[in-house]
Amino acid sequence: MSADGDRLQDTARQAALALPGVSHGHPFTPGLDVYKVAGKVFLIVTDDPDEQIITVKCEPELARAHVRGYASITPGRYLDKRHWISLGPGPGITERLVTDAVEDSYDLVAERLPRRDRPGAR
Repeated sequence: MSADGDRLQDTARQAALALPGVSHGHPFTPGLDVYKVAGKVFLIVTDDPDEQIITVKCEPELARAHVRGYASITPGRYLDKRHWISLGPGPGITERLVTDAVEDSYDLVAERLPRRDRPGAR
């Protein structure tokens, strides 16, 4: 079953907040809910009810595959179009896909952090 816009965004928020070391706020504009790990962005959720999307970091090959495979996944809004994708409600956009996208984005960002800054590092 496809996730509608509110559920898509709620699922993304819950998935992000379940991960270690996550902070969130509105550093750019009140309309963008930004999630970070060690100060690095991995998820942006729009607060615009007319454009219910999330934007996540993604490996370039997977990003291209998602854009080709889903009508409501586009190159990342506001960010590097090769490394970020935006997901909106539509056919095939399930809660599992959203959760996986958020977790993958977090992992991509966390693995590029210096070891001492990674969540759980001592």
